[in-house]
This record gives sequence, C-alpha cells and structure tokens, in this order.
Amino acid sequence: MKKGVYVLVAIVLVISCNKKVEEKINSSPVNYAKFGDSISPDSAITKEVLLAKYLSLKTNDTIEVKVASTIVDVCQKKGCWMNLDLGSGKTALVRFKDYGFFVPKNASKSEVIVHGKAYVEVTPISDLKEYAKDAGKSKAAIDSIVAPETNYTFIADGVLIKK
Repeated sequence: MKKGVYVLVAIVLVISCNKKVEEKINSSPVNYAKFGDSISPDSAITKEVLLAKYLSLKTNDTIEVKVASTIVDVCQKKGCWMNLDLGSGKTALVRFKDYGFFVPKNASKSEVIVHGKAYVEVTPISDLKEYAKDAGKSKAAIDSIVAPETNYTFIADGVLIKK
C-alpha cells in the first residue's frame, strides 16, 4: 500500500515538473525562425567580442563561436550569404555550411544568432565583384572594385533570426 502511494506521489511530481518546464519554454518572449542545424540562443557572444576575436586571428586561423548581432544585408538572388554587423563599421561575410540552407532575402536589419566557424581570409577581386552583383550594387560600384580585401568570414551551420 505504502509503495503505491509513493509511486503515485512520484508520478504527480514528475508530471507537474514537466508542465512547469514546458510552460517556461513556451512562454519565452523571443521567437526565432531556424535555418540549418538546431541551435540555442543561449551563450551567444556579442558582436563586439567577435570583432575582438577577429582582430587577434591570423589569415586562415579558425575559431568556433556563437554570436548575436544584426544582419546588414542578404544576397538578393537566393539568400545564400549575408553580412553580419560587427560594430565599428566592420562586417563579417556569412556563408552557409555546404550551401545546405539559405536565409530569407528580406532578413536585412533582423536580429540574428549565428553558430559556426569564424576566420580571416583574403577575398579575390572576382569574388568581391560577384558579391556586389548579388547584393544589387550598381555597375559603377562593381567596376570600382580593383583590389582584393582582407575579410572577416563566417561559415554558419545554424542560424536563428528573430521573428
């Protein structure tokens, strides 16, 4: 008899605990659209911290990070890349792992959390012109690109865009 009471009490406790956890998850004030791998918004660093990390990297060094920032602009052909605000007038070019997912073309100015690998690379003139074309830049702006750039780059495996 006592055993049955203990089992019943244990079941009631488990059910009530599960409800409270479920309520907290569902009552979260922030909703995100998910792209790529599932990631959590927890433990994301700020864009300023990421910029400081980029400044300490050498060409082709790689670090794995999760960062919260704002999307500056998105590829207007497919949503196959985006520029992420790093503060201080700097941006990071974000591409998506294995070209496996894209983001909405209208996601500019959205708050975002991105997880993946950050690194510094030198981008050739031909790629810079292609990115400018994809972004809808004018022919004059595209033609003005005459030198390669050292860029902050990010390969994202998961993206959360605030709804």
